[in-house]
Amino acid sequence: MLNPSPSLAKLLDAPIRPGRLISIGLRPARREPVRPVETATLVAGRGLTGDRYSRKDGNRQVTLIEAESLAAIAGYLDRAVSPEDLRRNLVTQGINLLALKGHRFRIGDAVLETSGECHPCSRMEEILGTGGYNAVRGRGGITARVLEGGVVRAGDAVARLDPMR
Repeated sequence: MLNPSPSLAKLLDAPIRPGRLISIGLRPARREPVRPVETATLVAGRGLTGDRYSRKDGNRQVTLIEAESLAAIAGYLDRAVSPEDLRRNLVTQGINLLALKGHRFRIGDAVLETSGECHPCSRMEEILGTGGYNAVRGRGGITARVLEGGVVRAGDAVARLDPMR
């Protein structure tokens, strides 16, 4: 990949307004329903306590999606789409999650870093119906690693920190 021009690099590191965490969901086991909770504990190097993906040194310790993306996906499908349908852990509002790439970010007491994009899986057709997979493409959110553990609560700020070096 080419290095961004200095002006583009400045734009990528420009300040952004914080968003907020609006919902939390735990996936206790494969194919089990997502369990909404008001508060959760993030463990450094593992993920969310009680979530099936909470394991040492994984890249997919936590999944995040924007409420705005849920609305767009619902619009593509002409039906309601819930956070539980997409099986993401954390739903944010008011922040572009892709703007967190290359930065650490704080939610509640925890500090995370982006580890990749969260692409849809084949279950989206099963859960959302015909066209579900393609409706989620490009709007599936991000995956993150937990750098510093702590408690997160619905309503907490989601704030980008300094760039990672």
